[in-house]
Amino acid sequence: MDSATPAAQAGHCMPNPTPAQLFLGFLQIGGLAFGGAVAWARQVLVESRGWLDDRRYAELLGLAQVLPGPNIGNFAVIYGRQCAGFAGAAAALGGFFLLPLCVVISLVLIWQEFGQNAWVNAFMQGVAAAAAGMALGTALKSGTKVRPPPEQIAAVLAICAAAAIWRIPLPWILLVAVPVCVAMSLRRAWRA
Repeated sequence: MDSATPAAQAGHCMPNPTPAQLFLGFLQIGGLAFGGAVAWARQVLVESRGWLDDRRYAELLGLAQVLPGPNIGNFAVIYGRQCAGFAGAAAALGGFFLLPLCVVISLVLIWQEFGQNAWVNAFMQGVAAAAAGMALGTALKSGTKVRPPPEQIAAVLAICAAAAIWRIPLPWILLVAVPVCVAMSLRRAWRA
């Protein structure tokens, strides 16, 4: 029996996707994720496929974000492993990176030829603005559905202020914020 099966039975994966389904799901995320995959990952995994609820998605994304590497790449490994072991992790990660890799290689070739064109630069700036809007919209949508406790909302606001207003480097923010947020979560769990 695969060691990931108990995690799936505990509600971490609904309805327990196979490695092939994980590959196709993360292929869809990777194919749609221009400028950032967080918005599309939530759309595909929570809303379209129903594999995760908002709370579990937020928990896994939070874990993936504090690990080194690309957030949704980390997410794919963690989620794929929980659902289908090593094969699930490899399938989800491979699916996520396959289309973007092909697109990036193609774009590099095009950029070498047309990169100085004003229309190409305007297009790239528009894509970047749209991606930033999608990321912000997804964060707000998830925040309203998950309904984090007040201390977590305060922590998020403090972290945003530290990064955006005071320009504190991310490693310093993580060094302080991770232990504080873990302690807050443990305290809440012990109270419950």
